[in-house]
Parts: sequence; C-alpha cells; structure tokens
Amino acid sequence: MDAFYAAVEQRDRPELRGLPVIVGADPMGGRGRGVVSTASYEARPFGVASAMPISQAYRLCPRGVYLPVDMEKYARVSTEIMEVLRRFTDCVEPISIDEAFLDVSQSRRALGPGEEIARKLKDAVRRETELTASVGVASSKLVAKIASDMRKPDGLVVVPPAREAEFLAPLPVRKLWGVGPKMEEQLQKVGIVTIGDLAAAEARLLQRRLGTHGHDLRLLARGIDDRPVVADPGEAKSLGQEHTFATDTADREVLRRTLLDLADGVARRLRGQGLRGRTLTLKYRDETFRTLTRAETLAEPTDSGNELFRVIRRLFDGVHGSRKVRLLGVYASGFGGTASQLDLFAPPVLPSAADQIRDRVANRFGEGTLTRASLLRPSPPLPKPPRGR
Repeated sequence: MDAFYAAVEQRDRPELRGLPVIVGADPMGGRGRGVVSTASYEARPFGVASAMPISQAYRLCPRGVYLPVDMEKYARVSTEIMEVLRRFTDCVEPISIDEAFLDVSQSRRALGPGEEIARKLKDAVRRETELTASVGVASSKLVAKIASDMRKPDGLVVVPPAREAEFLAPLPVRKLWGVGPKMEEQLQKVGIVTIGDLAAAEARLLQRRLGTHGHDLRLLARGIDDRPVVADPGEAKSLGQEHTFATDTADREVLRRTLLDLADGVARRLRGQGLRGRTLTLKYRDETFRTLTRAETLAEPTDSGNELFRVIRRLFDGVHGSRKVRLLGVYASGFGGTASQLDLFAPPVLPSAADQIRDRVANRFGEGTLTRASLLRPSPPLPKPPRGR
C-alpha cells in the first residue's frame, strides 16, 4: 500500500488531501514527541521519512498535519485489503499490516498472466477501499518486493522471467534483503556499490568479508530466490501497545502507572480475541533515543493484566537506570503451538472474575469506564473558602 497510514487519514478526512500529513505524533497533540510511522507523499519532498523523530520532522515541515497513530482503524482497513487479495489466490502471505506476497501461479488460467492479475488487483483495492497499491510482478519474492517499490505511488512494475539479474544490476546494493548500513559500508570498501557489482564479485572475497552470508547474498544479487510464498494461517503473531510520554520522565510512579495501564490494555485485547500469550516483551526507549527490548517466556500462557504487569515490571527494573524515559511498550506473543496440552476433563481456563467484569463493562459502556484505583491520579485539593464564611 502507498503511504498507508497517511493515505487512510486523507481518505477519511478529505480536507487533508493534498496536504503533507505525518502520522506518529503524540496522541496528546505534542509535535515534539513520537516517531514518524508514515509520511504522505506531499510530506516527503521536505525530507520527512519513516522512523524519524517527530521533532526532526516538525523542523523540516512545520506546516505539516501531525496525527497520532490509530492502529485499530488501520488494522480494520488492512483486514479489508487482505480479503480483496484472497479473492485472487488462496496463497497470500502478509508481511506487515500493509504489504503481502501473493503466489498467483495457479490463478493464471482463470485470471490471465501476472500483469493482468496485478492490474485487476489494483483496481479492486482502489474500488473497495479508495486507496492505491503498488505492485511488483516477478518470478521470486525478492524481485517482486523490489519491483513494488520502484514506481510508487500507484505503481506497477513487471520483471519478466530470466531478466531478474538485469533488472537488479543497476540498483544500490542496499536494496537487497539483509544489507543494512554497516554491511553496505563493508561492501563499499571493496568496491561493491550496486547489486550488479555484488553479483559479479568473487565468491572468495565475499566469503572472507561476510562469511557464509556472502554466498546467499551473491545468489540474491543474481535474482536467485527460491523462497516460497507461505499462506498466512490467519493467526496474529503478536499484540502490543506503546506510549510515548509528552515529556521525558523519570517519575517512578508515572512509569509504574504507565506499565500497568499498558499491561491491562494488552490483556484486554488478548481476552477479546480469545488468545493467551506465552512470551511477554518490554520495549524501552530513553531520552537519548536508545531503544531496548527485553522478553520473558512463561511456563504457561496468560491473558491476565496482573501477570503481564508482574513480568513487564521485572523486565523494566532490569533495564531502567538514571536516564529519563521517552517511550514504553508492552507486547505479547507465542499464541499457538506452544501451550501445554489441555486436560480433557479439566474445566476451561477463564479470565478472573474481576477481568470478566471489566471486559463486560468496557464492551457495554466504552474503554476506561471501569479502571484500577491505582491508575487514578489524585484530584487537586479544593480551594479553601474565604475567611469569615
């Protein structure tokens, strides 16, 4: 999808169309907090890019429209898009909320060659979601992925069979999967700048520089990628929530309340989807933008906010030092295939009575209607009445 989060916001709010829209700002409206999740194509000429601090984006584009991430809305739209894709083939492998691989080799008899299928797919997505998608058509996942990025937005690039190496050759080596900034620097030191340079490099040189990884990269550089498209089993891989503070904080009570609120939020989502997580992960970013993740795998999966908080608090205590905290996140994963076998005669494991009540109240009256007393901030003292009254 093209600038997915920003495109959804522009679709739903026509007054934003044609304006530079930056998604990722602090929910409280602060323009100096958060990280850019998506920038609309109108914002990109200013130099705004994904993963950039919002404060830097604001310096580059002070007149942009800065919006918080609305992940629930984007997830709903993503579900609609994936349903459209599955009409073209059963073999769909989502790799993010806005991107997927499709193996259409079994669809050609009914739908035509790859390019024709791609055009029909783009038209269907636009017609049903009012959003544009860019598509790459090729004989391998690597080449199709790179092709899909070549003519954004609303692009369509077809790489015919046996032309993969020719297509890849002039592109920067950084375009290859597995080549990050450090590896790119290593390769440039030996004169490898383009994918074509890598394809032509001596195997011994790459072995010496990159070890066994060099052999795999050389194959990819020649367009050789036999990884299959793996159909999505329809199961979420992780659930999580994050909070970016309006001001970096070292207040222990604020940090504790935030972790508890995040743990409760993730637990509610788990229970809402009938899931229990075995692996719990803390995401921690301090005032210097240093980002750490720490995880713990439980003996038994859980959907309890109390249990999530207990583990996440311990992980937090293991990484928190003297610096102020900018962001905290809580994630749960490991939903299937790892749980212990259920006893045929044991009663089902249900959420606690308190959790069940909170879920019912939230479903009926809205999120936050019923909350923990420890999450409530103390009310300011009432003003003293004037003397003599």
